[in-house]
Amino acid sequence: MTGAPITRVTHAPGRLQRFQDGFARALLVEDCAAAGLAPEVARLAAQPAFAVYRNTVMKGCIDALRANYPSVARLVGEEWFRAAAAIYARANLPRHPTLADYGADFAGFLAAFAPAAELSYLAGVARLDRFWTEAHAARDQAPLALAAVARLTPGELARTALRPHASARWAWFDAQPIVTIWRRNRYPDSADDRELEWRGEGVLVVRPKAAVEHVELDAAACAFLDACAAGRPLADAAAAALAASTATDLARLMAGLLDAGAVGGLDILAREPEEHSR
Repeated sequence: MTGAPITRVTHAPGRLQRFQDGFARALLVEDCAAAGLAPEVARLAAQPAFAVYRNTVMKGCIDALRANYPSVARLVGEEWFRAAAAIYARANLPRHPTLADYGADFAGFLAAFAPAAELSYLAGVARLDRFWTEAHAARDQAPLALAAVARLTPGELARTALRPHASARWAWFDAQPIVTIWRRNRYPDSADDRELEWRGEGVLVVRPKAAVEHVELDAAACAFLDACAAGRPLADAAAAALAASTATDLARLMAGLLDAGAVGGLDILAREPEEHSR
């Protein structure tokens, strides 16, 4: 027995893409006609139920930003944060289904956001909230043990490049206590009541095991990690650290980074770089 012939329905990719783009734009505007949307999208958006959908989408975006940037929200208050988040969301709909990844450039938005001009530290705090999210979502990796470095011969050590841990994020903030401000708002129950000292601070955010951790770093340690991330050998990383602070104890610095789980592996280069082989 044969059934009725199957009718295949196809959509022109260009037309479907235009409809999807128009639908996304309709979520961000109140007056669809003024926005110049395609008639089929404008008719859909004119239905009362669409306003409910629009509000639901906007609330979801704002709530996701609130969850991803708790330190920022605590600093500025709920009303200010949600107003700023709404402005951001109208120009930046989620690009991925997982909202834990939403708002990757929120720190940059805050840096250029006129109402935040007097809060010069706010973008830095947002950057550390983002570090926490990225460290949390990074792939699992066993940190490099100090013993693995200790076993290297002097010749191998000269040709070794350390690879930062997959979850490691770090930054140095010159002249502002961004790390302290972030920590007091991210972990309010453990905050101290000491007077805030306006000086430069650095931090490593990393997840060497199950939980995200943070360790304060000086400028030398941040410069050392920058060089490692660029694939430079230990000699170059050490030089970068000493350029940041001539008083740096290199052995102590490297041991501290390994102990914190900042290093995920090492590579022994084929030969010593020319600048160090002469």
